[in-house]
Amino acid sequence: MNAPSLKDMGRGFSDPSRCSQAVFRQSLEALCLPGQPQTLDLSLSNPSMHIPQQAHAAAAALLLALLDQDCKVWLSAGFTGSDAAAWLRFHTGCSLVTDSGLADFVWVAHAHELPSFENLSQGTAQYPDQSAICVVQVQDFATSPSDDAWTLTGPGIKGSKHLKLVGLSENFVHMRRLSQVHTPCGLDFFFTLSDTLIGLPRSTQVKD
Repeated sequence: MNAPSLKDMGRGFSDPSRCSQAVFRQSLEALCLPGQPQTLDLSLSNPSMHIPQQAHAAAAALLLALLDQDCKVWLSAGFTGSDAAAWLRFHTGCSLVTDSGLADFVWVAHAHELPSFENLSQGTAQYPDQSAICVVQVQDFATSPSDDAWTLTGPGIKGSKHLKLVGLSENFVHMRRLSQVHTPCGLDFFFTLSDTLIGLPRSTQVKD
């Protein structure tokens, strides 16, 4: 599929400053309250923001709010043929990379396409903030206790929370636990479904 021309480019935020601030605040809340779903108020953008093909509304809005011309973004194979790449570049000025290890942000169309952790930037002891932020679209989620739900503990969680995410590889929790050995390095995750956002910062402990 050819990249869309400028006249065919889908809309971004109708009020970039106001909409970006609102989404940014909710993204911070998602990280401060791990495992607690946040429903983004996309009605702030009127006329409505265009949602790229294969994209979840929450993921598109989040990246629109967080990216700028200094950011490098890697997109998974699930966005092949989508207008997502051109849409992001047009509205944010970000650059796209084909090597996930060079990316500041990783956008995963289908959760199983998440690259191996060793192929993502996890920062350094001196600069832990230089790790990648992963925006992962899942097939479904649940926050009620079940045999296959995770148990979350750590900062921002009173006692514990339960979370089930559908679509991730079976070794996700194991690989994440290995990465946490190198604290303060690590990866911060946002999981999305439709207009819902769930944060999983590197400080959260996950037991499966």
